[in-house]
Amino acid sequence: MRMRPFKPTCNLNTIRDGRGAIFSFVPPEPIYEWTHQFIKAGKVRGNHCHPEFDEYILLVNGAGVEVEKDEQTGKEYFLYMSKGECIFIPRGTYHVFLAITDCESVSFLTKRWDDCKVPIIHQNLGLGTGDHGDPQSPYYKEQNKSAEHIQ
Repeated sequence: MRMRPFKPTCNLNTIRDGRGAIFSFVPPEPIYEWTHQFIKAGKVRGNHCHPEFDEYILLVNGAGVEVEKDEQTGKEYFLYMSKGECIFIPRGTYHVFLAITDCESVSFLTKRWDDCKVPIIHQNLGLGTGDHGDPQSPYYKEQNKSAEHIQ
């Protein structure tokens, strides 16, 4: 398995002072872009890999499972995620997120999407369909007419 939990550090004084807590996630590479995502219970996000950047996913609400599929062996690995957990997905790792409950996440990218020649490669990992960018998806032609971001 290539994806793995990405654990934060914590200055315990931020808990001791009684106001809550501050957890810090410090990646080894700079973050150049992030996305805020909403995933409905029972739906999937993913079925792809990113050949040009690493991705960190912080689940800010809900519960789900991130699944990685080894291209060579077909073996599946998963990480259960709940609110506050972060995972690291190295470039080239095929992955898909399965939402158990309604979820919100923030994905952090080590390269700007629009700076990539090939930002994403779709592949149905056999765990559900629906990704708007998947050429095999029923949503692709209608909802993904342009690869440009809408501003």
